[in-house]
Amino acid sequence: MMHRLLRPRSIAVIGGKPAAEVIRQNDRLGYDGEIWPVHPTHDTVVGRPVFRSIADLPAAPDAVFLALNRHFTVATVRALAELGAGGVICYAAGFAEAGDEGRLLQQQLREAAGTMPVLGPNCYGTLNYLDGAALWPDQHGGVRVARGVAIITQSGNIGCNLTMQRRGLPIAYLVTLGNQAVIGLSEMIEALAADSRITALGLHIEGIDDAARFAAAVRVARKAGKPVVALKTGVSAAGAALTISHTASMAGADSVVDAFLARAGVSRVRTIPELLETLKLLHAHGPLASRDIVSMSCSGGEAALMADLGERRRVRFRAFTRAQHAAIGATVPALVTVSNPFDYHTFAWADRAAMAAIFTEVMRAGFGIAVLILDFPREDRGNAADWIAAAEALADAARATGQPAAIVATMPEGISEARAQHLLAQGLIPLSGLDEALAAIEAAADQGAPLAPPMLSAPPPSGTARMLDEWDSKQLLARHGVPVPATSRDGMAPGYPAVAKALGLAHKTEQGGVVLHLRDAGAVAEAVRALRPLGAGVLVEAMVTGAVAEIIVGVARDPLGPYLLLGSGGVLAELVADRAILMLPASAGDIRAALLSLKVAALLAGFRGRPAGSLDAAVAAILAIQAAAIACLDRLLELDVNPLIVTPTEAVAADALIQLTEPPA
Repeated sequence: MMHRLLRPRSIAVIGGKPAAEVIRQNDRLGYDGEIWPVHPTHDTVVGRPVFRSIADLPAAPDAVFLALNRHFTVATVRALAELGAGGVICYAAGFAEAGDEGRLLQQQLREAAGTMPVLGPNCYGTLNYLDGAALWPDQHGGVRVARGVAIITQSGNIGCNLTMQRRGLPIAYLVTLGNQAVIGLSEMIEALAADSRITALGLHIEGIDDAARFAAAVRVARKAGKPVVALKTGVSAAGAALTISHTASMAGADSVVDAFLARAGVSRVRTIPELLETLKLLHAHGPLASRDIVSMSCSGGEAALMADLGERRRVRFRAFTRAQHAAIGATVPALVTVSNPFDYHTFAWADRAAMAAIFTEVMRAGFGIAVLILDFPREDRGNAADWIAAAEALADAARATGQPAAIVATMPEGISEARAQHLLAQGLIPLSGLDEALAAIEAAADQGAPLAPPMLSAPPPSGTARMLDEWDSKQLLARHGVPVPATSRDGMAPGYPAVAKALGLAHKTEQGGVVLHLRDAGAVAEAVRALRPLGAGVLVEAMVTGAVAEIIVGVARDPLGPYLLLGSGGVLAELVADRAILMLPASAGDIRAALLSLKVAALLAGFRGRPAGSLDAAVAAILAIQAAAIACLDRLLELDVNPLIVTPTEAVAADALIQLTEPPA
């Protein structure tokens, strides 16, 4: 659908100065297709003869850069669609970002386009550095390449800045989307994934308007061998006014974004430098097979810094085995301590063969990637010969072992653009910044993992919200196999010790609506009398004993999809802020891994000699809670089990509230 727009053989430019600049940028890149300026009064534009109107064009253009005011834009898009143009870049602003009138104009623009692809409005355009096609009204920093990464952004300014990078990253496409009136992020991901010359996709995301289509597009890209990495700014809007529990407030919209992107198969980074370095690693090597890395340097300070930074990342500086330790030790003097990170000292400095022997033995230990910390001297004031020898030794070791290897400068100034390009040509991965390099390695390892099964997509339910009380909530959960305490609504204890609770309260503990440790019928009767005025009845149930840990289990909705929240539960749920988010449906393995990532995992394992909790029972109970939520997902606003009490033998939903919608009468 977008082949003509992205790889045009003919370009029409319509408008004033921005349109003329598009011609200049195409000339600069060496575009060899047809360029047809359209202007009602000029005779030539940038040395090319002008067509008075689009009706005078020799054929329907593959791509059009349209730089007219917003009112003329709509009419011209309609005429271009009728002509059969391949696609349009709408440069004009003043559409949906500009109030009610602009939103109406954007709707009219969408209708005028019909099936013709349109980028924008409020859009800078596209840069195709593979074919030299620049639908771009400004200067930029890119050059022609044979293969490289594609970057998609809504922001023209950020897009322009990204082309100015000096890190040696070959950019194949830079695409800006603007308001996404017709073509959005998902469609563009699919279109670019079809180009075999693209090695990886980088996304700068301000918003995801269609979560299901986005996830499907990422699957298309990943299956086509295109890793996907994203810089997501902002957070999603709240899905609904959810007030019954801790779940929505604990989750946080950005945490849901993290979970959604991870489940979709997208590696999320936090800064523009991390995005660029990750794309460089993925371009040069692709996804990594493991998170095990080895770091080498001739400085103890650099080794220590790398070890410290690695503590914050999901990477592992795996220790050498005894045999590996001996083999590496044989290549260095006895004064050198063999460890990971590895300070190999300067005994072999400037001796390419000696350094290659060291690096080869280190890399034979079989890591996901080996990194050599190396900041080259300033080219205007230093002599880099010895540093070049170290880089060549690493390239020798990479060829000898078949292992991926990166040279990491502690700061961008440590590797010039020319040096980075030379290292890439040698088969090495040039990375700038220690923390950025670790972020890139972490993301590339994520891309090496298999794609997860698709997520559930569920539109928000309509109707009047109704909160089930604890009795009804537990009855619903029990029907799906969730263990709940023996319960009574008639004031009789089903067992001792017992607990009495006021029904109809969202946060019973905070309102004095719970009485614990009731040992006999008299204590139960007294508690029931005290609690009855607080709510819509009193629930009496057998108290769960032998608790090892309390977990909160919640299911809630976000524009990105329904999700499961797990965390430290009980009255400290929000205070501790110990949580993990999983998109639905989560597997038993996902749930187990999430539980083990929490601080409460220490209690489950048996803290300070206390009994361990049944992790298997907890996982089974959470799977049952999830099943209950999915069964009523078309009506579910939120489900909250807090706490799920885990004992050495079982996991029991001690408290639960569910909010559903009732269909209109």
